[in-house]
Amino acid sequence: MSAFRTSMIRWPWWAETLLVGVVCALSVQDATAVADGTYAGVPVAVALVSGLSVALRYRWPVAVTAVAVAAAGGWGLVLPLLVALFHLSARGRVKEAAGAVVAALALNTVVEPVLNLWAPRAYGPSLLLLLAVALGLWAGGRRRLVESLATQVEQLRTERELREQAARLAERATIAAEMHDVLAHRLSLIALHAGVLATRKVSLPARVAERLDLLRTTSTDALADLRDVLGALRDPDADVVGAPPAPALREVDELIEQARHAGQSIEVTVTGRAGRVAAAHRLAVYRLVQEALTNARKHAPGTAVSVRVNYGPPATIVEVINPAATRPATVTPSGFGLIGLRERVEALGGHLNAGPSGGGAWRLAARIPHTPTDTIRTHRTAPPA
Repeated sequence: MSAFRTSMIRWPWWAETLLVGVVCALSVQDATAVADGTYAGVPVAVALVSGLSVALRYRWPVAVTAVAVAAAGGWGLVLPLLVALFHLSARGRVKEAAGAVVAALALNTVVEPVLNLWAPRAYGPSLLLLLAVALGLWAGGRRRLVESLATQVEQLRTERELREQAARLAERATIAAEMHDVLAHRLSLIALHAGVLATRKVSLPARVAERLDLLRTTSTDALADLRDVLGALRDPDADVVGAPPAPALREVDELIEQARHAGQSIEVTVTGRAGRVAAAHRLAVYRLVQEALTNARKHAPGTAVSVRVNYGPPATIVEVINPAATRPATVTPSGFGLIGLRERVEALGGHLNAGPSGGGAWRLAARIPHTPTDTIRTHRTAPPA
């Protein structure tokens, strides 16, 4: 495919016309010397034919080269041959170009025209033939190098897109696994409390007892279905015997304390109540703060980090700012963590912005709007006036 594209690359029409005109004009000027200064004769006709044939070198390169060899060997008209040699060499047909040079010089030696290729002339000696081959090789090598670099850039772009897609898929799998833990925890509580109440069905009305049995059976079946569908998304390392179970919901406060214990300076401002928002929002807030603190430790060690979380309503807002690094970081950023976070936030209907904010500081800000269900939950859990 690369060789096909190389063979199809052509000059603009105006450049091609200029080249053909110059070759024809100079070839006719040389031919007049062979025709005793007249423009009527076989040498001038050969000069025109060979000069005009240069325009067909893309379609019939071998035939054009043969015409140029005949003109150069029989009459000493070297310019069409120079163009043909350059064209062949630039496309990697070095053997054909070398054969044309040998044929032209041999024919010129046998015929011995007025313009001899071995004799010097105004625009250079016969070494112009070798110069044309060398220039053609250089042009062809440069063209192939440019195409190779373009192919590498395309491969890198495709590889990055695949990595971004893998990061998004991994984040979706993480979201599903986390929601599996949360839903399994809550369904287990429903089944547990329904079972406790069912032990007292003797003192309860018959309809209530039936509803409790139905509630317990339904929650147990839903829990089993949930494990069948999403159980494969769990981390296999988490199923090791004796390993402590992961908490259903991880809170930002615990994350901040762990980071402070590791020596990170953090200023935190939290407004609103986390219990009023959906579990998916709380998991997203945890991951946003976790990623921001991790990036701050990697790329701006020793700086104080400002964390602001507002659980709303009408939206959950997270903002993390860290100033410029006081010493250069040695970690090369990959950018795929932010891609996963953006996928998580956008899945909840929000948007995420991350980048420099001025003075060398880095700012990560996310806004996740509340759903009508979150609004109802807020009103129900709000303290009485």
